[in-house]
Amino acid sequence: MADNRFTLAFTAAPEHIDELGHVNNAVWVRWIQDVATSHWDKVARPEDRAAYVWMVTRHEIDYRGNVSEGETVTAETFIPAPPKGARFDRRVDFRNAEGKVVVSANTTWAMIDKASGRPQRVRLDIAAPFEPFGEPTD
Repeated sequence: MADNRFTLAFTAAPEHIDELGHVNNAVWVRWIQDVATSHWDKVARPEDRAAYVWMVTRHEIDYRGNVSEGETVTAETFIPAPPKGARFDRRVDFRNAEGKVVVSANTTWAMIDKASGRPQRVRLDIAAPFEPFGEPTD
């Protein structure tokens, strides 16, 4: 069975750190967007990348640990279920150097037609490169 995971590493720079000495919540949101966009750019067909863009409609984030300046986390993302209309849900887990999940997010994205600026139903052929849906396979 094909692997449906995508990973991307991030290193906490000085500008990512808040007054508590760890990565600011707003930075985690940006990293979630960065890994999701990179996954789309790598996996989606060229014609789909040219025709559609994604807009976040919901983020649900659990903070289970901290990352300090200079530390690297690996974001792992996957699509847990088939699309529903224009919506596609995504899971992102950030693991520290020890492999512990320090931040976990469930996000919902809507696919937007670039030409019209309107939400567009995610057809099965557009979703196919992100299969299999569900928990990542090992």
